[in-house]
Amino acid sequence: MNLFVELLKFRFRLAVSESREMSTITVRLIRSFEHRNIRPVVMRNIDLDMNTEDFVKLVRDEMKVASGLLPPVRNYDYDTMKVNHKAHKAKSNNPVINVEDDDVLVLKPDRTLRENGLEHETEISFFKMTDYERYRATLNN
Repeated sequence: MNLFVELLKFRFRLAVSESREMSTITVRLIRSFEHRNIRPVVMRNIDLDMNTEDFVKLVRDEMKVASGLLPPVRNYDYDTMKVNHKAHKAKSNNPVINVEDDDVLVLKPDRTLRENGLEHETEISFFKMTDYERYRATLNN
């Protein structure tokens, strides 16, 4: 009986995952703009209809268990996400982060990922806003 119940649960999960569009999102953890200390975390099977706040929690949970992330990167106080690059689109000339269109590319927490413009294989940056503002100020000088 237990095996039958487990099989039904598996088929239900499979049917749900096939009916929803699941995406892969690469999150670039930017620990330091000046030193270009960036570590990628690949998030697979992400529902783009997920709320941005829930996605941030999911990324934080993944950071706790991801191998290869040292404590200074893992425990940093990241607070902002911004679209860095979409698949098959042009990339920014800046190797650290796209510094243009902050009002459009910074993810709003009250919207879904899709409403924020995320697509399959989008690359986003996760960073601390005060560090980003300081970095932008140095670029303008």
